[in-house]
Amino acid sequence: MASVHTSTAPHVPVFEKREELHRILESRYFANSPKKTRFLEFVSEQTFLGNGDKLNEYLIGVEVYERGVDFDPQRDPIVRVQAHEIRRLLKKYYEDEGSGSSIRMDLPSGHYVPIFARSLEREALAEGAPHGVPKRESTRVPWALAAVLGILCLVLAAVLISDWTARRNAQSHIQAASLPEGLDWFWHPFLPPAEAPLITIPNHPLLRAAHDGDSQQTLASGHEISKSSLPEFRDTIHFHELKRFIFVPTLTDFTSVGETLGVVELCQMFYSVNQKCRVQQSRLVNLDEIKGANAILLGGNQAWSGRVFLNVEGFHFQSGVILNRNPQPGEQAVYKPEFDSVTNQLRRDYALVLMLPNETHNRRVLLIYGIYTQGSQAAIEYLTNPDSMIQLRKVLLNVSADRRTLPAYFQLLLTTPVENAVPGKASLVALRVISR
Repeated sequence: MASVHTSTAPHVPVFEKREELHRILESRYFANSPKKTRFLEFVSEQTFLGNGDKLNEYLIGVEVYERGVDFDPQRDPIVRVQAHEIRRLLKKYYEDEGSGSSIRMDLPSGHYVPIFARSLEREALAEGAPHGVPKRESTRVPWALAAVLGILCLVLAAVLISDWTARRNAQSHIQAASLPEGLDWFWHPFLPPAEAPLITIPNHPLLRAAHDGDSQQTLASGHEISKSSLPEFRDTIHFHELKRFIFVPTLTDFTSVGETLGVVELCQMFYSVNQKCRVQQSRLVNLDEIKGANAILLGGNQAWSGRVFLNVEGFHFQSGVILNRNPQPGEQAVYKPEFDSVTNQLRRDYALVLMLPNETHNRRVLLIYGIYTQGSQAAIEYLTNPDSMIQLRKVLLNVSADRRTLPAYFQLLLTTPVENAVPGKASLVALRVISR
């Protein structure tokens, strides 16, 4: 969509600002987000009342997010994070539902005072200019100037054709990719025909929140911190699921290394069929976007992730274990990771894969949740391995109603051996067909 130029010169009456605000809040980008709605309502009304100069992180944190009088914006970035998300959703709204609006609302970066401005493009249309064409005065170009311009166009066309021909000829003689001279001297040893370089991912030491899937030995080595002293975690699923905050040291767990390697695997697969690979931080994605598009969700423990499981029979990821709501013969009611009794190292992990419809049933939502990061990595490798997927197809056909039609939606429970924090080959433990 072409950018819409705005101007603050024409005055926008308050009643028109309120109408535009009302349209925004009723859109699909905000209708199901009460906190973001409250954010925009609060900063807008304060601005309408002439209190815009009083708006700051502390006031918004206390009034909108109920953080209390001891709220410290430096320790708790909730207002900045939400403001960033609101700006992103506003942009989407004006690219979609609000594309025809004659007024645009903006929340400038680094500020919390909303700005309402008229669209110059819409004003031009309203004055009778043809659709998509700004209103302008008719002018006559002198013939001499037209001739000069014509000659210049011909010269430019000749230059472009010559340049295109030279590039085409040069490309036909290129035998290997090369970098610009300023970079090639340094990176040349890593380029074809040399073997591809090894790219490593760091394992930083960290303290992670312990959960029900941890061994007693791991829990015993933890350090408890009062929940009240960690307001930054208030909006996380950990804060609601875990009764206590016990943090345990690790170099291999919850680092997202497995998910990172999985993203590389997925992107390579997509690129092989000329599909784009979009990657976004989970904290900047809301449930409405997931429900309305094709989405692949890696790793659990997101504030909205549990809501994706609603009304889904079968397996359920919760507090570091996988619950089996309706165990079949030979299945367990709870699947927990296994640890070496001597070294306490993880030796078996589990992962849950769900293929679900989006809200309108015209797209898919794929969830890949390992209990630990090793489970996620093994599950992605399983899903991108042709041999594994051939076997999975056979199993799904065997459990389908007519033995010929593949189920559109299903759940998979996978397991993988783990050695030295590296997952092995995943295998199928159980599956469920989802009828929707």
